[in-house]
Amino acid sequence: MNNTATTLDNGVTREDGRYALPLTTNIDLPPGYRPSSNEEYMNPRHLAYFRNKLREWRDQLVEESRQTMENLRDEVRDVGDEAERATRETENSLELRTRDRYRKLISKIDKALRRIEEGRYGYCEETDEEIGLERLDARPIATLSLDAQERREHLQKQMGD
Repeated sequence: MNNTATTLDNGVTREDGRYALPLTTNIDLPPGYRPSSNEEYMNPRHLAYFRNKLREWRDQLVEESRQTMENLRDEVRDVGDEAERATRETENSLELRTRDRYRKLISKIDKALRRIEEGRYGYCEETDEEIGLERLDARPIATLSLDAQERREHLQKQMGD
C-alpha cells in the first residue's frame, strides 16, 4: 500500500483508496438518500449519510440526557411516605443508569465520527474488511464485521464473560 493522500475538489481526502470526510466538509445529499451497494463502498456520499445519521442520534441522546437531568433536578424531594420515597429512588436509579448508557453510546458515536474523518469508517477493526451498509445502517457505531463480531461473542462465551 502506498501512503499517499489526495485532497479532492470537494475537500474530501482519499488515502490508500479510502475516503475521509473532514469535519469542515459538507456534502449535500438528495432528499431521502440512502447508501446503495451499487455505489463505491464508503464514498463521500456514504460517509456524509452516516455522519448525518450519527450526529442526529447523538443530538437526540444529548437532549434526552439533558431532560433526564432537568427532571431529576426539578423533582420535589419531600416525598410523603416511605413507599413513595422508595419508588422515587428506584425511578431515579433507573434514570441515572439510562443516562450512563447514553453517555457510553455518545462516546461510541464520537469515535465513529472520528473514524469518518480519518477514513477508517465502515471497515472492521480486526480484519479490515467491509462491515457492510446494512449492518452500519442498523448499527452505525459498529466496528466489527458480522463474522468478527460473532467470533468475538463466541470467544467471550467460551471464556465465561
